[in-house]
Amino acid sequence: MSQIIPLALGNPRQPFIVLSGPSFAVELMEKLPTAMVVASKDKKLASAVQQLLASSNLRISTSSDVTGVEIAGALKNVLAIAAGIVEGMHLGNNCMAALVAQGCSEIRWLATKMGAKPTTLSGLSGSGDIMLTCFVNLSRNRNVGLRLGSGEKLGEILDSMNQVAEGVSTAGAVIALAQKYNVKLPVLTAVARIIDNELTPKRAVMELMNLPQVEEV
Repeated sequence: MSQIIPLALGNPRQPFIVLSGPSFAVELMEKLPTAMVVASKDKKLASAVQQLLASSNLRISTSSDVTGVEIAGALKNVLAIAAGIVEGMHLGNNCMAALVAQGCSEIRWLATKMGAKPTTLSGLSGSGDIMLTCFVNLSRNRNVGLRLGSGEKLGEILDSMNQVAEGVSTAGAVIALAQKYNVKLPVLTAVARIIDNELTPKRAVMELMNLPQVEEV
């Protein structure tokens, strides 16, 4: 779950905070143990929000890396769609592990080009949020991917949902960001092309598996 909280609407010079991390609202409501990150360029503000929200059931870490928290929080939803597609196509655990590992690398490549800190991407708002969103059935984005992988049409899936799967709209920005920052994002851009009906899930798997063999980075 990611939330951007503006503190003074209409004044771009006013600070704002981003609250993100591996958390489903239903478990927060049930007071189950949860950890999240609050990010702001204003360290005093982040600390104040930390003290306000922290409880015996909720740990809040602070970060000044707003870019890293925001990018990881947005792109993990696109990756979750990919993970759901793998599940829906019954491609197995090996494929799931490889896909999510590749997706994590792609998020890191793009986010660091945009100024994010690598440590943010391996923390709660990065790896933590990715694991939750990609592997748990409560994830809306994962379920969209699962249904796409099972052969359903995107329009039918969205019409049947009463909640928003953010990765669907976020996917549209992936290709533009990849071009702007000159980063190759094969998994994330494949999701964008599937969402745009330019590529079928089956064809996407074939294209990804036929990419040149490279050194891991």
